[in-house]
Amino acid sequence: MKRLIAFCLSAVLLCVPVLTGCQGQEKKETLYVYNWGEYIDEDLVDEFEKEFGIKVVYDTFSTNEEMYPKVEADPSLYDVICPSEYMVEKMMRNGLLQKIDKSKLSNYGNLNKSLMNVLDAYIDPGNDYMVPYCWGTVGIIYNTKLVDEEPKSWNILWDEKYKGSILMQDSVRDAFMIAQEILGYSVNETDKAHLQECADLLRKQKPLVKGYGIDEIRENMIAGDTALGVIYSGDATAAMEVNEDLDYVVPEEGSNIWFDCWFLPDTCRHKENAQKFIDFMNRVDIAGMNFDYIYYGTPNKAL
Repeated sequence: MKRLIAFCLSAVLLCVPVLTGCQGQEKKETLYVYNWGEYIDEDLVDEFEKEFGIKVVYDTFSTNEEMYPKVEADPSLYDVICPSEYMVEKMMRNGLLQKIDKSKLSNYGNLNKSLMNVLDAYIDPGNDYMVPYCWGTVGIIYNTKLVDEEPKSWNILWDEKYKGSILMQDSVRDAFMIAQEILGYSVNETDKAHLQECADLLRKQKPLVKGYGIDEIRENMIAGDTALGVIYSGDATAAMEVNEDLDYVVPEEGSNIWFDCWFLPDTCRHKENAQKFIDFMNRVDIAGMNFDYIYYGTPNKAL
């Protein structure tokens, strides 16, 4: 019996490095990515898999607010995630991020220095935690056959004559931004009384709204049966290429310029692969192909 126990123990010990080796191999060959829906040229994901021999599991979300609780509950689900800068900042404050090793990013120098300085000054000191992916504006897309005038003010979204033909962003940040601009408050307003005014204004608008969405706004406007929609600039460009009756404007009160950024969760399981993916997306040829597909502003100065 002692011989049998000794033999079994030896067998177990011999298996340990084998199992460890398998786990290490899985880490090298897998990458879990979480990004906005319809926000990448999927051929580039295939190209990354082919070039690096890494299997990519690619999931999508519709809003920052949908993404956050899922990642907060289990940050180890994904290796690299791409929400908007304000959400990355929130997650950084809550200790959900780890620093990116910029020495692993051979294409880091392709990033626009002015843009990086803005992130450094206001959100990510030292540019340690996030790498910008795209940038753009929030504005109004409108059908020139259904809207008599150029929408110079956000107030047009409260015009009774467009009742049932207005589409709003399903985004707390962007919806409140519009109300804040109308009322003359900062888009970073924190005063509770002012925010309540914004909420009341949005409630007043609700009976006029056809629907709330993200990607759906582009498709609805392309269909040609809706007058106005709040939309991101890249989606507006894509829609205008399909339907020549559409146009896009940033109202005179102002809007916000946003940045979507890659980051690594604190419990990222495949850090090396995640950094390879970020670097791959910043390569000039890859960034160019992606820009041609998604139409959003690129931080890549080499293009």
